[in-house]
Amino acid sequence: MKNALEIANRFREVILNGTWIANTNFRDQLENLDWKIAVSPIQDLNTIATLAQHIHYYINGINQVFKGGTLDIKDQFSFDFPPIHSQEKWETFLIKFWNDAEEFALLTEQMPDEKLDAVFVDAKYGTYKRNIEAMIEHSYYHLGQIVFIKKQLNY
Repeated sequence: MKNALEIANRFREVILNGTWIANTNFRDQLENLDWKIAVSPIQDLNTIATLAQHIHYYINGINQVFKGGTLDIKDQFSFDFPPIHSQEKWETFLIKFWNDAEEFALLTEQMPDEKLDAVFVDAKYGTYKRNIEAMIEHSYYHLGQIVFIKKQLNY
């Protein structure tokens, strides 16, 4: 399970607590952010809140598979979320995001290394390892967008 622990910790770095790759992480960028900033649009870019919810959508969907469920997430729905209209709603979302991210990491680190090489749901999706690594890379991609949007908002 050494490989599983390493990949789980790489996931934690981008979402919860790392600074090695990007010198920041989702929690650092979002935790004390006012909801009005999080939902502020810039031109036709996604908002910070939408990008965070987008990443959470995939984390939650993959967690379902990790726990023996079906893969129900669809790219076409990965940006469809109810609007956030208060600090309370934003903070409630963030708590769920952090909890689900930690669950993702725990489920990953508990995987036998052999499972990392097993097919994820269907051969067309590759292996568990490929999907976990894709989640990490996808998260860094959108983390960069969030940092950029915050700079554009002068925050």
